Amino acid sequence: MEQRPELDLPELVERVRAADPVAWATLTDRYTKLLWFIARGMRLNSEDAADAIQTTWLRLVERIDTVRQPESIGSWLATTLRHECLAALRRRSKVVVSDIWADLPDDADPLDDGLLRTEQDAALWRAFGLLKTRCQTLLRVLMADPPPSYTEVAAALDMRVGSIGPTRQRCLAALRDIMSAGSYQFDAKAIDGGGDQR
Repeated sequence: MEQRPELDLPELVERVRAADPVAWATLTDRYTKLLWFIARGMRLNSEDAADAIQTTWLRLVERIDTVRQPESIGSWLATTLRHECLAALRRRSKVVVSDIWADLPDDADPLDDGLLRTEQDAALWRAFGLLKTRCQTLLRVLMADPPPSYTEVAAALDMRVGSIGPTRQRCLAALRDIMSAGSYQFDAKAIDGGGDQR
């Protein structure tokens, strides 16, 4: 079977607008894996991540005729998914846990260790929230497990592959600076996670 050349995004979007099922499959194949990385990087469970991704694709279907910059569709998808993930996290935080769990055995960490980790995590996330949105998005995507390739990150966030590593380092440096400037009891060196391994 002869392999067809890969379509550029404007042509692919044009074919999707014309209801070409092959073009739609190509577009979803190109970006779904990356959307999973983003959703899981935002700490959504599998079910909530799947819902957020499905809703993101639905939003694109609803707006496909109004897309003015098809070459930035990866960035649009990533931004839309992030909004859907935040909405899912807000909904999840409103769920009230019932007292039926009160009699279950407690296998949690000793109180001091758990409190220390909780305080450190809270301090880190407060500092993380002070970063620019672009840094937050990039770091969340790169924290996904397993991490996406730089090619996938570049496509989704509309970045050059060669700029991802340096941008990541600048974002981590900014995070360390925020942590150092605040009254956080936290080892700022731990933020880097061992440096860039790609």
